[in-house]
Amino acid sequence: MRPFWTTVLNPAWYHGFGQKRPFFEGWYFKLIDPTTQHKYAIIPGVFLSEDPHAFIQVLNGSTKETFYHRYPLEQFWAADDRFEVHVGASRFTARALSLLIDRPEHKIVADLQFGGGRPWPVSLTAPGIMGWYAWVPTMECYHGVLSFDHTIYGTMTVDSQAMDFTNGRGYIEKDWGQSFPSAWIWLQTNHFAHSPGTSLTASIAMIPWQFTRFRGFIVGLWHEGVLYKFATYTGAKTETLTVAGEQIHWVLTGKTAGARHRLEIIASRGEAGILAGPSTVDMGKRVAESLTATATVRLSRLVGGRDEPIFVGNGRFAGLEVHNIAEELLTEK
Repeated sequence: MRPFWTTVLNPAWYHGFGQKRPFFEGWYFKLIDPTTQHKYAIIPGVFLSEDPHAFIQVLNGSTKETFYHRYPLEQFWAADDRFEVHVGASRFTARALSLLIDRPEHKIVADLQFGGGRPWPVSLTAPGIMGWYAWVPTMECYHGVLSFDHTIYGTMTVDSQAMDFTNGRGYIEKDWGQSFPSAWIWLQTNHFAHSPGTSLTASIAMIPWQFTRFRGFIVGLWHEGVLYKFATYTGAKTETLTVAGEQIHWVLTGKTAGARHRLEIIASRGEAGILAGPSTVDMGKRVAESLTATATVRLSRLVGGRDEPIFVGNGRFAGLEVHNIAEELLTEK
């Protein structure tokens, strides 16, 4: 078995070796072609509980169709010294994805390569997006960002429709642990028209902690080579968080990138497809996800009472999930 510290410092790797059940792990590949007509999320993973199996989920963000392709557990393989996962005849790494799914209801052949990706930085004190919480061995759910933004090369054919993804944009993240949270908001976009390479990832959830739980959040804006982090573990604060109809308004402040900053996000939901999410018992959570949401983002530096804008942009083709919103998720405790 690998040492615990090796796994923590490599969030992209498979974490399931030697884990007690229940356990799940899934990698999320967002794929958008250069015409933006074709939008997909591909999610390979493994579920270890009362019904152990491997899977590949597919979300067509344009049609909202979803598919859950189930595989026997013996058809799942993961390297123990790098991020490389096989599910059936499909293969996944941080640099490439190949799909061979041949089912009566769904056929996909894909050979895609990724260039220029950059993960959330890893250090001893903050090994990835989880910060120091990554060292806590009893968290319900862990999260990782493997590529904020990258260029896609290659083709994908779905049910005889051939699509060229060359010069499209992609994003990769992952989750692992015992179960998804009871309530959360998740948002991601790396399609800012006048700022290629800029990427926003943001999530807030109810986190079990010993005999209670708390509202935890992690937000990262990657812009012009700088990562602006707003998170519970950095001491950042949520000034405003509201969900009204199809719109989400979230304002955060905190010290990041050497100064105090404010980040405002106004997101609008798009039509969603329904994905499966893990509980401790089964993959029974119904998770509504859109790949056609939008997010207006404003980042500013707070200096001497002044608000100095750094970046203002409108992120398109955003992935957005709003699950089981409760008052405690919207109200600071």
